[in-house]
Amino acid sequence: MGEPDFDYTFTVFTGTHNRRHTLHRPYDSLRAQTFRDFEWLVIDNESTDGTPELMEQWTREAGFPVRYLYQQNIGHHGSVNRATREARGRLFVILDSDDACVPEALERLKAHWDAIPDAERHRWSAVTALCRDEHGRELGKRFPFDPTDSNATEIRYRHKVTGEKWGFQRTDVIRQFPFPSIPGYLGMMSGRLAWGPIGRHYLTRYVNEYLGIVTEDQADTLTKGAGDPRLNAPGERLEAWDLIENELRYLRYAPVAYYLKAAKYVRSALFDDVSLAAQVRALTRWRSRILWLAAVPLGIAVYGIDRFGLGRFIPGRERRGVAR
Repeated sequence: MGEPDFDYTFTVFTGTHNRRHTLHRPYDSLRAQTFRDFEWLVIDNESTDGTPELMEQWTREAGFPVRYLYQQNIGHHGSVNRATREARGRLFVILDSDDACVPEALERLKAHWDAIPDAERHRWSAVTALCRDEHGRELGKRFPFDPTDSNATEIRYRHKVTGEKWGFQRTDVIRQFPFPSIPGYLGMMSGRLAWGPIGRHYLTRYVNEYLGIVTEDQADTLTKGAGDPRLNAPGERLEAWDLIENELRYLRYAPVAYYLKAAKYVRSALFDDVSLAAQVRALTRWRSRILWLAAVPLGIAVYGIDRFGLGRFIPGRERRGVAR
């Protein structure tokens, strides 16, 4: 099959829910872009704060294509899945409703993409760059080389690169690897559930250039129950399972991190009413099962702490808000 037809180089996607007061950040940064071959796709999850009226005004004034879609609230991961299906740009950028990017961001992302030789570019799916906060402070660690051709799991667990990063994925690729669909679930779902599987098939080019601008003091209104291990259990369980089942080749670089992730798998699975027997059956590799078995005591202990509110008795451990 040939590459799908696209109308733009980029689709810049913003998911929103009652964020009228912050949407000017992505909007203003897109108005300032030096590269103009893009569309802005905004998917609104039942906002009641005047966002539809604001978007109607901006659609008339923007000076670039704007598509505004209003839908029932299906959370961030569900909105990303719909946006990838709706995208008319060859390259897919997520720009959150309270974030921005530098004026040269799209131009520089395309330049880094074009720097990959034409004959080899089919092996890559993405370009990812660095971020600063709204005060110009650097966020997270830099990549070990410039550029670094790698994948999301290796970057995190082998190269120990953490912190906010920003860039694009090929639209045709991300359509092949959507976020899991859990009916009614609006909790946390790690980006690793998409970027991890993509990284097992494609490379990402990581560049040490600051292109994204992240606002860290804004609450995420699209994700429900932030910090609540009960409400977030389905997403956390799937993310932890994928790592310890499919990414063990990086275990030797970060054994403690993998052990803690295995314990998180136990804890989140118990909150999701998945028994220990069902947990181990879901792991098909013997090394995954050994790692899981070693982490069971810690996972059960942390589950008990969170389940029964014992965290308030442990010095230095902040008790999480749990829905009763």
